[in-house]
Amino acid sequence: MTRKLSLAAVALSATLLAACGTGGMHHAKPSTPTRAADGTLIGPDGRTLYFFTRDAQGSGASACYDQCAVNWPPLAVASGAQPQGDYTILVRSDNTRQWAYKGQPLYYFAKDTRPGEKLGDGVNGVWKVARP
Repeated sequence: MTRKLSLAAVALSATLLAACGTGGMHHAKPSTPTRAADGTLIGPDGRTLYFFTRDAQGSGASACYDQCAVNWPPLAVASGAQPQGDYTILVRSDNTRQWAYKGQPLYYFAKDTRPGEKLGDGVNGVWKVARP
């Protein structure tokens, strides 16, 4: 009897864990790769996104590589994601994919470690907060 109860408990636990993993219901994919908060575009992790003024708007290319991309990580495109509305996808020279908003590639700033920080705004006169 104890063995049957143990097996039943394991089965119930597995079922509950599976439900927790999916939230118990179907979750819709976000409608856009970013969202707006206080007039600022933020990434999926809640951190501020930026535009690099040296990127030529609509060129489909980024001008930020090497150490620049370490300090200003591009907003990566998840596997299977597709362009949508004002959001396009550019393929970087290293073959990674990056989101762009209205033709401007989007970046994080490495020194912004928490949601709401905007430490990168105005850096070297070429970085600005991305706004919708």
